[in-house]
Amino acid sequence: MDIVLMGAPGAGKGTQAAKLEKELGLKHISTGDVLREEIASGSELGKRVAAIIDGGDLVSDELMVSILKNIVAGTDKGIIFDGFPRTVPQAQMLDDMLKQLGRKLGKAVAIELPEEAAVQRLSARKQCKLPSGEVKQIGPDFSLEECQKQGGEIFQRPDDTPGHIRHRFAVYHQQTEPVMRFYRQNGLYAEVNGDQDPQAVFEDLLAVLKK
Repeated sequence: MDIVLMGAPGAGKGTQAAKLEKELGLKHISTGDVLREEIASGSELGKRVAAIIDGGDLVSDELMVSILKNIVAGTDKGIIFDGFPRTVPQAQMLDDMLKQLGRKLGKAVAIELPEEAAVQRLSARKQCKLPSGEVKQIGPDFSLEECQKQGGEIFQRPDDTPGHIRHRFAVYHQQTEPVMRFYRQNGLYAEVNGDQDPQAVFEDLLAVLKK
């Protein structure tokens, strides 16, 4: 099963994607991670992506789809698309790409969270930068104590302030609402409540995906 996972800021999309990947045997593709890995590989494509990003520009839809297509073609697992599509043209391109590979999107699920809940949750969020450079989220799977034990540095993202969070929330809805309508029209859209315990969110996601 190939799915698109969308999520309001602070809804725990990354956490839930990791849990779904493990539970359902899927492959989680985060577009941000994909671009970073491509750049780190030193490939010609990676150098091209690095030049675009270093120049302050966005990677084109066509290039992003090309990168994703190579990854999807290389696995027999179902895919969790995380961070793509963000626009209706991207959603249409994703559909075309999957058809070319003999695949089909099964669901597009959004983890929704009220704005005030997102502000409270993200304002309190802390992260840990380990000596290796790896960054981990402080939470149920990685505690403050574990961060300190491993010699990590505890910090807060500069955009985890109420003003920045409200702006991100507004951008999220502006970008994703047309995509939500697109998937509703195609009978693929579903929504779960992100304003509850993470395990309850996970169980709701499983219920939606198994329908």
